[in-house]
Amino acid sequence: MFIKKIIIFILIISVGVFTFADDGTVRVLMSTSQGDIEIDLYLDKAPITAGNFLSLIDNGDIDNGSFYRVVTEQNDNGNPKIKVIQGGLGGGNVSLTDKRFDTIDHETTEQTGILHIDGVISMARGAVGTASTEFFICMDEQPGLDFGETRNADRQGFAAFGRVVGGMEVVRKINGLPADAPAESAYTRGQILTEQVIITSVKRM
Repeated sequence: MFIKKIIIFILIISVGVFTFADDGTVRVLMSTSQGDIEIDLYLDKAPITAGNFLSLIDNGDIDNGSFYRVVTEQNDNGNPKIKVIQGGLGGGNVSLTDKRFDTIDHETTEQTGILHIDGVISMARGAVGTASTEFFICMDEQPGLDFGETRNADRQGFAAFGRVVGGMEVVRKINGLPADAPAESAYTRGQILTEQVIITSVKRM
């Protein structure tokens, strides 16, 4: 009987591992001062980018971070215009690269097949290969952020790695908050939230 229970236990674990590997998706809950956001991370499609984000989650690094920047068609200083909220550990007025964390290789949308549609989460960056802890969530379709487009002069686009599956009303609410805090550059002027939205925790579901 004891051996039979062990065999059943092993089979259950094996099925669970197989299901995870087959699906390749991990769902996480991002709790913020404006409400909860559920996000699917696509580890199968974007293993480097999604894996990095999941590591930050598991280590508690994103807890007490914030959403600090909102970009709309009205305040965007880039081209083509986009609509996103940006968050992470940067707080709006520091480099996108946090010296405490390693940067990651760039996974393009051409490689992953994850396009910047409504609810997609993607990494913020400066030059290619500088993404680390900062990210953004899209509202509506934003093809200008995909590989080959002109939002960035290098035409490499941004590294998308998951999608919001619950709480887009929270994302849209954040995007509509007042944004008149001092900005570090003319490029982000009018985009820094007056009061940052605190990311209280991010956990696997």
